Amino acid sequence: MYYDSVSSIEIPRVYNAAHDLIERNLRAGRAAKVAYVDDNGSCTFAELAERVNRFANALSGLGLQREQRVLVCMHDAIDFPTAFLGSIKAGVVPVAVNTLLTPAEYAYMLEDSRARALIVSEALLPRFEECRPRRVIVSPLSDLLAKSDAHFEAAPTCCDEPCFWLYSSGSTGAPKGTVHVHSSLIQTAELYARPILGITESDVVFSAAKLFFAYGLGNSLSFPLAAGATTILMKERATPASVFARLLKHQPTIFYGVPTLYAAMLASPDLPPRGALGLRHCVSAGEALPENIGKRWSGHFGIDILDGIGSTEMLHIYLSNGRPVPGYQVRLADGELYVAGPTSALGYWNQRERSRATFQGEWTRTGDKFTLREDGCYVYAGRTDDMLKVGGIYVSPAEVEAALITHEAVLEAAVVGREDAEKLIKPAAFVVLKPGRAPCEALAEELKQHVKSRLAPYKYPRWIEFIEELPKTATGKVQRFKLRA
Repeated sequence: MYYDSVSSIEIPRVYNAAHDLIERNLRAGRAAKVAYVDDNGSCTFAELAERVNRFANALSGLGLQREQRVLVCMHDAIDFPTAFLGSIKAGVVPVAVNTLLTPAEYAYMLEDSRARALIVSEALLPRFEECRPRRVIVSPLSDLLAKSDAHFEAAPTCCDEPCFWLYSSGSTGAPKGTVHVHSSLIQTAELYARPILGITESDVVFSAAKLFFAYGLGNSLSFPLAAGATTILMKERATPASVFARLLKHQPTIFYGVPTLYAAMLASPDLPPRGALGLRHCVSAGEALPENIGKRWSGHFGIDILDGIGSTEMLHIYLSNGRPVPGYQVRLADGELYVAGPTSALGYWNQRERSRATFQGEWTRTGDKFTLREDGCYVYAGRTDDMLKVGGIYVSPAEVEAALITHEAVLEAAVVGREDAEKLIKPAAFVVLKPGRAPCEALAEELKQHVKSRLAPYKYPRWIEFIEELPKTATGKVQRFKLRA
């Protein structure tokens, strides 16, 4: 790992994030270098620059004006950075949304954001039948781009001006429009990608986390563009098979996944042998990485997984392997983690009370519980609203889950609180078994004893339910509120 003493970088007052991320590569002589590879082809940095300009002109031609919002619901393909950066270059604010939502959820986001246009992948268009705005731009964008001029003067935006929105993933309820400024994209790259990953133009990067997710946006857009690296994009859902296919074909040097995916890859019969991949770094975020998964991955491939903790509100990772990323400060208050850094969002759109509760001066309240070890390492203990009080003592669901997945039959587990006959809260576990293992009462009892042998006895799950899959957001976070319900 690379840890420099960087704090933050100086950003000019007049600053357009898209202009910076594109032009820095042209100035560095990378015009002919491949910037993106998707399922249908590739484009160079020069071609990307032209596409971004043409899209910015197309938006202006449709009457879109500075600071107006456009909803972006697109699969991971070259058209996504084209539309996202083209919007920003024009001073228009893209609102990137999850591609796996329901029509009702899209209707809510269109209404909440007051988007003046919809930019959508053709396959996703049917989900907007009942709520289409007046202006709709459908990907593929080739025809639209061909009709637009290839030159565009970037909008003279301010570094602290709203640049783009991301809706929170909804792991704890209804999503919130999180507003980020122009300076934040490059700040995440300079604070995390360069010092922690050592990313350079020689790297080929591949993220299983999609671009609409704050984690994926850094992985596949701001990080590689800041450094001049080549990015592999994948339209289809991230499964062990689809991910292995890209890892073997394109030989990326940096891979970004989520804990659920790493567990599924390790359990897959198609797991490539050691030495088959060209990786030098693997990163996990979205949720804390269970120690057992990290050890098994390292044992098989000889590559450690960097365990990152970040959030939509902070845009990317601020804790790496339990230690603050230089440029960010963290502190604990009653066991809850607060973080301060230059990439904090402005707030939640039209949600004053929630904004005040989360964004407290320079500090952002994460809602995550941590403990601080004697060696200065922060250890994840679960969400604040997930913590259980059993017999007057707090129990971390994450700790029980980590114990459960060390059993050879368990693929995934999630733990929530449930009332017993005496109306007292006790841990209840929902378990997904590995392929070939069948649920039975004997296995449930075995799992209870397994946890007892590793943790204090009062922490073991009193109930174990076997389910086919855990309810999750599209970013891989377990929706424990659904399990509690």
